[in-house]
Amino acid sequence: MKTFSQFIALIALIWATTACNNQQTNTATELAVPVSVNDIKPGSIEKIINTTGTLSATKTTVVKTEMTGKYKLLINPKTRRPFALGDGVENGQVVIQLEDAEYVNSIGLEAKKLSLEISEQNMKKQQSLFEKGGVTQLDYRNSEVSYTNAKDAFERADLLLAKMQIRAPFKGTITDLPAITNGTQLASGSSVVSLMDYSTMTVEVNLPEKYINDVTIDQPVRIMNYTLPNDTLTGKVAELSPAISTETRTFKGVISVGNPELKLRPGMFAKADIVLAKHDSVIVIPKNIIISGQRGKSVFVVDNGTANEKRITIGFENQNDAEITSGLKKNDRLVIKGFETLKNRSKVKIVK
Repeated sequence: MKTFSQFIALIALIWATTACNNQQTNTATELAVPVSVNDIKPGSIEKIINTTGTLSATKTTVVKTEMTGKYKLLINPKTRRPFALGDGVENGQVVIQLEDAEYVNSIGLEAKKLSLEISEQNMKKQQSLFEKGGVTQLDYRNSEVSYTNAKDAFERADLLLAKMQIRAPFKGTITDLPAITNGTQLASGSSVVSLMDYSTMTVEVNLPEKYINDVTIDQPVRIMNYTLPNDTLTGKVAELSPAISTETRTFKGVISVGNPELKLRPGMFAKADIVLAKHDSVIVIPKNIIISGQRGKSVFVVDNGTANEKRITIGFENQNDAEITSGLKKNDRLVIKGFETLKNRSKVKIVK
């Protein structure tokens, strides 16, 4: 019986020792929660609206023939080959020539040019004689009428011939060039070349109703595209509709963005960040370390090896960061890793 009692006592001692050791281990673990910290420094944050849209060229046109004639695609002096898709053209540059020798001869441009020169010489002669009293004023005025008629006839002929040349109406890029064989007879009104100017582009966006009083003309915008992850172009709000859609509860805006290097292309999907306001020299922290609870939002800061829970108030925020308007101060040691298991007044060990 004594031996059995001694055995029971030994078991109890072992259990007590084990429990004590476990408690000490748990206490030690609690006393050494590993965390990473950052010292809070003043920073900047923007209040922005994230939106998306499709990029469009500011100028686009389909050039059609105004006369009949045989089609001839000209050589691009920059590439030394016939004009092709993607080629840049200057304002007024001739891309296609229509040829019709019979029509050109019927205009008689050279004869009209010669007639203009003769009538001009005669008018000057009559003016000189009139000033010397050699002819009447009527003779001089008749010479002016002859000159004016000759000048009008020459200019009309020149305009008719100009219609045989298909010119670019603005500086841009060829986006469509129908496959037409040189020498093909074209009718008036045939589509022969399409052009776009996308050195400046627009993005039409729909903005939430709650921002109707926040967004204004000329506010800065950042434009990004997933195919150009390292390039951010700057734009501005160009147009705003005062009307709100009853179906989507949004209002329409148009963003203008400069594209001088032609990195963006018409039809691309773009992400636009409209900058409403900016705060400088404020406390900004990552949003992913903010803890939300019934009592509000909080973070942990370390002071003398202890993690203290701080209730915070948030100002501006964006996708990744938040401005803290109360609860934190400059040089606080903010816990950025290991905060998930912390409690107020937990003992911590700072690690990298």
